[in-house]
Amino acid sequence: MPSYLIETYLARGQAGERSVRERRARSAAEELTQERTRVSFGHSIHIPEDEICFFVFDAPSGRDAALAAQRAGLDPFRVVEAVSSQKEER
Repeated sequence: MPSYLIETYLARGQAGERSVRERRARSAAEELTQERTRVSFGHSIHIPEDEICFFVFDAPSGRDAALAAQRAGLDPFRVVEAVSSQKEER
């Protein structure tokens, strides 16, 4: 299943908010899966200097990943497919 990076804003001084957002992302992915759209949340990457936080979802489409992000209240402003070297090795 493809992976998607959800790009969001997270201020430098709000790094503690990342774990709260991760819990919401995981919960939103579980809800969608229960509704028969298989989505899983992997992890996040915060870049404090640029005030950007990426959330990684595995989903059938970018639209499904964006829906999970919206349900989690992540306020995504970009969704892009990503290829991980870990997935290429499998």
